[in-house]
Amino acid sequence: MKSMASILFVALFSAFMLTACVVATGPPGYVVEEAPPLPAVIELEAEPYYYQSGYYYFYQSDRWHFSRSKNGPWTELPRSHWPKEIRHREREEHREGEPRHEREER
Repeated sequence: MKSMASILFVALFSAFMLTACVVATGPPGYVVEEAPPLPAVIELEAEPYYYQSGYYYFYQSDRWHFSRSKNGPWTELPRSHWPKEIRHREREEHREGEPRHEREER
């Protein structure tokens, strides 16, 4: 009975751990890549790139892609790994030292 409980525990633990990564295949000659899911909230700079845990994430046309290099090759990130919210920093945020809230009131 104890070995059955151990097997069940290992199976559940494995299933839980496998939901935290994605495996994508590339063209022939490429290695299989695993990418962790993005955090719930992402704040992007002027360029649509995000870096986390050795991976670059690229946001374009309402889709996310990931790669080990900022130059690609890019693999589409499954929707289950997308953030829930994307925030964009204002490009004018550093204009002449004027606080952001004052610009928004105009």
